[in-house]
Amino acid sequence: MGYPVTYYCPHCGTLVELERHGYLSDKAVTPYPFEGWEYAAPDEPFEDGAADGVAFVCGEGPSPADGDAADEEGCGERFYLSFVKFENGREIDPRRAETDGERVELAEGRGPKSPRGPEEPDGPSGPSGGFY
Repeated sequence: MGYPVTYYCPHCGTLVELERHGYLSDKAVTPYPFEGWEYAAPDEPFEDGAADGVAFVCGEGPSPADGDAADEEGCGERFYLSFVKFENGREIDPRRAETDGERVELAEGRGPKSPRGPEEPDGPSGPSGGFY
């Protein structure tokens, strides 16, 4: 048995409705797809492992029965509903994709304690910014 579930477009806030089973395995609704996730259209099979999420086009999907929300046309931008995904019994964190790409190491704790400021303060005898 399915239930209507609504999601907000992250671009403009328009609501879209999707018929779902009684469980929810939602991870996130984002304006971009997660790397390695496979997305289905709202009218294609997406549950029971058929896809890792649903790709919407704002304004093209079914809108909720609420009269106020149904009047909104949407922005036409794509957005993505991503489900929780597991590999070897562990949840995959989409922010930490396992890629062969270059990794960047941040210099946390090795830089100055605060940004460098001007050598001398501006004031009555210094530069004024060009307005006077």
